[in-house]
Amino acid sequence: MTTSFAELGLNEQILAGVESLGFTQPTPVQEQAIPLVLEGRDIVASAQTGTGKTAAFALPTLQLIMGLSAEVADEAPEAAAADASTPAEEPSPAEEAPKPKRRRRRRRRGKSSAEAYASVASDKPARPLALVVTPTRELAQQIERVVTTVCEHTGQHSVIVMGGAKFDRQLKALARGCDLLVATPGRLIDLMEHRHVDLSQVRVLVLDEADRMLDMGFWPSVRRIVAALPAKRQNLLFSATIPPSIKGTIDAMLTDPATVEIARVGETADTVEEHLCPVTQGQKTQLLQAIVSSGGAEPGAQLERVLVFCRTKHRVDDVSKTLKSAGLKVEVMHADRPQKARDKALERFREGQVQLLVATDVMSRGIDVSGIDAVVNFDVPMDPEDYVHRIGRTGRAGATGHAYTFVAPDEITPLREIEYFTKKLVPVWDLPGFEYDSGRIVPNPSRATSRTTRTMFSGSKSRRGFGGPSSGRFGRHY
Repeated sequence: MTTSFAELGLNEQILAGVESLGFTQPTPVQEQAIPLVLEGRDIVASAQTGTGKTAAFALPTLQLIMGLSAEVADEAPEAAAADASTPAEEPSPAEEAPKPKRRRRRRRRGKSSAEAYASVASDKPARPLALVVTPTRELAQQIERVVTTVCEHTGQHSVIVMGGAKFDRQLKALARGCDLLVATPGRLIDLMEHRHVDLSQVRVLVLDEADRMLDMGFWPSVRRIVAALPAKRQNLLFSATIPPSIKGTIDAMLTDPATVEIARVGETADTVEEHLCPVTQGQKTQLLQAIVSSGGAEPGAQLERVLVFCRTKHRVDDVSKTLKSAGLKVEVMHADRPQKARDKALERFREGQVQLLVATDVMSRGIDVSGIDAVVNFDVPMDPEDYVHRIGRTGRAGATGHAYTFVAPDEITPLREIEYFTKKLVPVWDLPGFEYDSGRIVPNPSRATSRTTRTMFSGSKSRRGFGGPSSGRFGRHY
């Protein structure tokens, strides 16, 4: 029996927003989380990427604060009246008749950060009722798209503030009013310090991708943000994974939280077909081009959108240059790119104007691009959780996707960490007709999916299943 959004307790305005978003029935995480949020419960929710976590917290949060907007607005006239009752100081004669100043021509220059903040008055900071903190700009933009659509039906105001975007535009948006604020940690701290944002009225806090914020070093900033919030509030933590390493930190922030767990840690989506491609480092670009031109595991298929993950920003730039020189349409995405360039790259990829988007893990979480035909792990990720997030960019909304992981001889260790984490083997796949170098290493199909416990006498036994080098086009085995 399927559940409708109306049965989850959402009101008519929110349901109208759901219809505008094109949602027909709730996903499992939405079905479980929305009623709990509406009850006022603190929540820790983990679900696979692409399962609708954004709507799971955005829809009920907007409904919770709908009735509170008027209450906060009523406080503003009282504050204004208090200001008006204070007599203004009479201007001095010098102020009444200032001496004319000789105009000097100055070379125009861009505003510094301090000047940009000071250009908008900070005596009336924005006082949001709900706050969503998320680690990356792209995640913030995705959340804002969902929230803005719903706000068109509720009459509420949402604002996004993030690094890499113009200060003036964000400050002007805050000055127009803000019911729900979507923010990256660094920019929010800046706005708080310059008194453009006051968090004393926040009733609902959402930490999106909490584990990623810890990994990226944002947790000290998150602590500062939390310290500025009222003690009485509702806390919602949503992520694709909630690893044990951060559970203690999270528990200290919550009060009797409900747990919503759609997938165990390390579980990958059923709609993604995984392929392990043993190859030497020198042949990776050649293999990528061959997969794109041939259709990969579906010979003859047109791969219109391929997302390629590299480990570093320099690697992204080098790979993209090689692919462009081969005549492929390529865009680039990493943290050193200006925000405008990142937005343009993502939009061109979304619209199918480019075939390949080469990126670092800035693209691995929360980027809602439909119709990604394949994900290629050009480099094996060092963090096993990043593998789950990367391949989750394809096979979304019930469609089938393919994930190809290129493993060179020096990447066996991180690959094994992934297989231990997911508790399953990534099946080996060879592209028919491709001539592989003999120096590659092909995995032993009987390798274990769990770590073996070694003893001081198990030296030779621990190497069983890792055969010595063998000749031929399949190279060596491990």
